[in-house]
Amino acid sequence: MARKAATKPRKKASQERSRATVDALVEATARILVREGFEKTSTNRIAEVAGVSIGSLYQYFPGKEALVAAVIDRHNEEIMALVRAALVEVAEMPIEKAVRRLVTVAIEAHRIRPELHRVLAEQIPRAGKLDVEAYGREVHALVRAYLDSRRKEMRKLDLDVATFICVSATEAVAHNVVLNQAEILPEKVVRRLVDETTRMLVGYLRRSA
Repeated sequence: MARKAATKPRKKASQERSRATVDALVEATARILVREGFEKTSTNRIAEVAGVSIGSLYQYFPGKEALVAAVIDRHNEEIMALVRAALVEVAEMPIEKAVRRLVTVAIEAHRIRPELHRVLAEQIPRAGKLDVEAYGREVHALVRAYLDSRRKEMRKLDLDVATFICVSATEAVAHNVVLNQAEILPEKVVRRLVDETTRMLVGYLRRSA
């Protein structure tokens, strides 16, 4: 049976210089993935682009899979920073305004470095078992808490099912915007996607007038 590639760093960078080295390695990995793809990404190539010795690379990462995992984690954190801020922003908003804002932010977040997002969507299965599910669990918990606070505006729904549907539908739209060349989609089309997704979710959640 093939041995699984290690996806965890060997050690965490604690000093400013070592953090700069790790940052250079992770950024170099991201650039190579976008330009050359996973198969042509190698630790030697990453070290070369980062301007770091191969020995220094192996001090922090056991192989390219761990570096790809670090790229994925960093990219997900960039997305989650926007999502967390948006969920704080909408905490007191009624459902329609909140849903519109969250759908808008989800699309904006997925359009951060869209070329990288597309590559990572393909590379995650190759990089071993990554804890990307942790981000999904966090989003689910945050959205569920918001919906729970707005029960009076909602028809009678199972809260976990409603959360799953809202998160899944929004994620599907945002993710597919990126897969379909987000950087060249006209803003008019993006606004229409926000309008239609908002209408669909609000119609599902809200009590009939």
